[in-house]
Amino acid sequence: MDFSIKAFDTRSTLGTAKSGCIAVAVFENKKLSPAAQALDSKGAISAALKSGDITGKPGSTLLLRAVDGVTAERVLLVGMGSEETVSEKSYTTGVQAALKVFGSLGAADAIIALPLGDVKERDVNWAIRCVVQAAHDGQYRCDSQKSKKDPAPAGVRKIVLSAPATAATRGALAQAIAIANGSNFTRNLGDLPANIATPTYLANTAKQLAKDYKFEVEVLDRKQLEALKMGSFLSVTNGSEQPPKFIVLKHMGGKAKDAPVVLVGKGITFDTGGISLKAGPGMDEMKYDMCGAASVLGTFRAIGEMNLKLNVIGVIAACENMPSGRATKPGDIVTSMNGLTIEILNTDAEGRLVLCDALTYAERFKPAVVVDIATLTGACVIALGHHNTGLFTRSDAAHDQLANELLAAGKQASDTAWRMPIEEAYNEQLKSNFADLGNIGSPGGGAVTAAAFLENFTKKYTWAHLDIAGTAWKSGAAKGATGRPVPLLSTFLLNRVQ
Repeated sequence: MDFSIKAFDTRSTLGTAKSGCIAVAVFENKKLSPAAQALDSKGAISAALKSGDITGKPGSTLLLRAVDGVTAERVLLVGMGSEETVSEKSYTTGVQAALKVFGSLGAADAIIALPLGDVKERDVNWAIRCVVQAAHDGQYRCDSQKSKKDPAPAGVRKIVLSAPATAATRGALAQAIAIANGSNFTRNLGDLPANIATPTYLANTAKQLAKDYKFEVEVLDRKQLEALKMGSFLSVTNGSEQPPKFIVLKHMGGKAKDAPVVLVGKGITFDTGGISLKAGPGMDEMKYDMCGAASVLGTFRAIGEMNLKLNVIGVIAACENMPSGRATKPGDIVTSMNGLTIEILNTDAEGRLVLCDALTYAERFKPAVVVDIATLTGACVIALGHHNTGLFTRSDAAHDQLANELLAAGKQASDTAWRMPIEEAYNEQLKSNFADLGNIGSPGGGAVTAAAFLENFTKKYTWAHLDIAGTAWKSGAAKGATGRPVPLLSTFLLNRVQ
């Protein structure tokens, strides 16, 4: 999909624009938006609205052909709800409805002249990003492994957004395209089966990104991990035939002296639960347990396309969690990279075991902040459902600032998070009679105790944890990766440049 921006300021410029279709908004009180009024010189649109053929409710549509006084071949009326206040939901619903109609048209190009600047508590740049993301979502296909591909997207291929053609809006469009590309990159990685998207595949993907966008890349193998004494990470890999990979990507777009932002991704390319074997139903979805890693790679895809003026380092701990005669057993005790010993009470709580060593490794970069991203706990899904990512961090000035930045970026990108507590009391649940920590806590607050476990390995820098177990993929008929939280992370990094 190709996007561009053009200002249509007068009735004549929009009315005489050559296009396969122009989408304009109408409202529930049978009022026309300014763009719709500009095309209504002969009264055809007013008549259609008065006829009751379109209600104006959000997402309702009516396609008109050969509108008298309009050069464009078609005019698409799109319901936007209340004229007084165009809500974010109404706008998003309207955009998605318009794009769905565009996909079935016998036209190659279209103009979106919806009220981009009139959405409550949102600016025109957000509205542009909404259109681009929705279009990319609609174009996404997860058919790479099918012998017969899904039908290729048809209809409109070029979209002109009716908005002021300023440096700000052009920049917002370029950023929106990069972030949408990064999100779909993450979705594709998540949707690949685990026999293809192995730790080695993720490492090769990182190498290709480094080649495409001139990142620095390093991939550590088992012997190097053993030399670093990453006993916790390596304990998870014991049962698998797939070799572990520890991936480091560097985008040094800022000043040499600037401390980097470090993103740490959980990359369990398949999680059986190990010896603490999961139930069979739904286990196929455990290919998504690498979505934290995929989101780091997708974010790097986005910032590489934007050539972001910021130092960003990605750290990915990638392996499988499999049962075998070599697999780690409940009751085993391992030593992490920072020297803390861990009693493994449940081998299905493996994400924190790979992340804790990755978080210790991040110390060497003297980071400004560290954010880890992981499909860590089912408890977070129970707590927050599939709407908000769980955000965990300490409570002090530096960590509160980081939390606020992430929350604001999530709201800005419509990829929201919700802050959860971390308190010393939760560490009490992680006590072990035989080691420094247990890898699971006593019952209650499972998402919080998992974050509290990680917090023990982040004492030397400012850190936040994003639990994306409820937001990284969907189950059921819509099963598939979502690309979250690439929009949140990319916006967070963008805001750090400004």
